[in-house]
Amino acid sequence: MTEQDAQAWIAARHGVAAVDRIGKFLAMVAHENGQQNLVSPSTLDTMWSRHALDSAQLLSFLPKGADRWIDIGTGGGFPGMVVALAWDGHVTLVEPRKRRAAFLAECVELFGIGDRVVVHASKIEAVNEQADIISARAVATIENLLRAAAHCGKRDTRWLLPRGRFDERDLDGLRQNWQFVFHVEHSVTSTESSIVILDRVRAK
Repeated sequence: MTEQDAQAWIAARHGVAAVDRIGKFLAMVAHENGQQNLVSPSTLDTMWSRHALDSAQLLSFLPKGADRWIDIGTGGGFPGMVVALAWDGHVTLVEPRKRRAAFLAECVELFGIGDRVVVHASKIEAVNEQADIISARAVATIENLLRAAAHCGKRDTRWLLPRGRFDERDLDGLRQNWQFVFHVEHSVTSTESSIVILDRVRAK
């Protein structure tokens, strides 16, 4: 998918204004990347497809009525900041690395979305709130994520977990301690990537 294709995909679903906001954010990420490594330098020329669209596609799986989203390990802003710029719900960005969290907080202020977007410069274990959606892009194993963030989930919380190649056997160990319903969607950005979606998650 080209950079133009990625922009068109987002514009068709979230509007031209969202594309404009996300474009400004990507420029901020590229500039900040000279100060701290937010994204791999090799992806700077393909940020729309590799990062923006990869993040925005998660909004396609938003449950009806969902209003609160927690993104674990937001890093340089993906997917959480892109979600916040394309969607008008409440978003919590959790990023334990202080410099990255400071960058995210600066972006929130510059875009004027501080009334609905919060940055926690901490690990998810220290966050005391619950959400309708919990996402984590290539952060830890699924089992470790559930163990660390289960207190942020409710009975109807949906977990959106972009991964690389998916093998259902990866969930075998998870079933020993957790009950859940899952399905897997293919990423629109790469045939090599999947999005694991978990519903009705609870510890046994």
